[in-house]
Amino acid sequence: MNEKTVVVVFPSVYTLNKINDLQASISSILKIKNYSVSNIRKEDSLIIIETSDPVLVSSTISSLFGIEKVAIAKEIANNFDIVLSTIISTSQNLLLKGEKFLVKVEGNTESYLGKDVEIAAIASLVEKVSSLEAKPGSESEYDKLVYTIITKTHAYVCIFIDKGLGGLPYNSQKEKILCCIHDELSAITCLQAIKMGFEVRVIVCYHNDADLLKLVKILNKIIPRIIENKIKIQFCKIAKSNMISTIVLVTNILITIAKKEKIARIALSASPMIFPHNFSEYIAKLANQKKIIPWFPLSGIDSSIIENAKDIGLEKYTSNLKELCSMKLDQKIPKLKIESVRKALKTLKFVEITIGTKNIHDILDSLKSNH
Repeated sequence: MNEKTVVVVFPSVYTLNKINDLQASISSILKIKNYSVSNIRKEDSLIIIETSDPVLVSSTISSLFGIEKVAIAKEIANNFDIVLSTIISTSQNLLLKGEKFLVKVEGNTESYLGKDVEIAAIASLVEKVSSLEAKPGSESEYDKLVYTIITKTHAYVCIFIDKGLGGLPYNSQKEKILCCIHDELSAITCLQAIKMGFEVRVIVCYHNDADLLKLVKILNKIIPRIIENKIKIQFCKIAKSNMISTIVLVTNILITIAKKEKIARIALSASPMIFPHNFSEYIAKLANQKKIIPWFPLSGIDSSIIENAKDIGLEKYTSNLKELCSMKLDQKIPKLKIESVRKALKTLKFVEITIGTKNIHDILDSLKSNH
């Protein structure tokens, strides 16, 4: 039997008309990481990666947006008997004593249906794994899923499946957007802008060294989703203030830099789900007056904000987000002093980093050397 192990990428539903962009993103991130890949190809609505290190490659790809799931799978010929025997042998290797298993086969061919293979595999496994006291489970209750997808030319029996982050592939919108990270909510705003398929440019606004360290650690969770070999981040020191005043200040900083760098859009973290509507409308008006397009990536998002934070490893900050969402915010909009914007912009510094394991140290060292 001609069988090889590959990585199978399942695009999110929003990416089905942008598969070329997703394939380009995958090729770029694997090139940046310098992973050994012999071939990347499309097959039906799937992207197949042939590599000598499927575990490392699948782990890297699962951090990208535009993906429903990533699997390490056995690629075999599209033949009923071969598919059936591979599902059975794979299941026997995966199952442990007393586990409930679910066999799921999707896709059809001209000669047989996926459901036919599924039924035959379950019937055979009941007998073959009886010594393990393993038995069939249900869609809602199982310990091991043995999933197979059938395409026109091959079948893929999955050994391991990892959940994707959904959304759109990076830069599939072919438009830039400027984001500012100054707290947990603004970090999720930036993440959501990436998930929407924009090419993201990032500013970090901090008020002291301790705040800078916290924000750089948060930033370090986000930059792996920015598919560029070298990433330029801007840093700006601002005066400490209450949340509403900080967002007004940050909005003006974003507008000024966006105008200077000819970026048409800015991402605003004032979610209408958390902030008073008149405040969201006020900062949107500030941008519109300067002919900058305001985007609210968190518009309409509620409790999923917490899930988004967990998706990128920001679990330790979710309590801060919960506190923020439960706060009663002042309806009064503070007046901004133009001098505050000018003072902040005088501290603006660029840091260019190459994605790696020492991002935090590289950023902090670069900022110190610029002082």
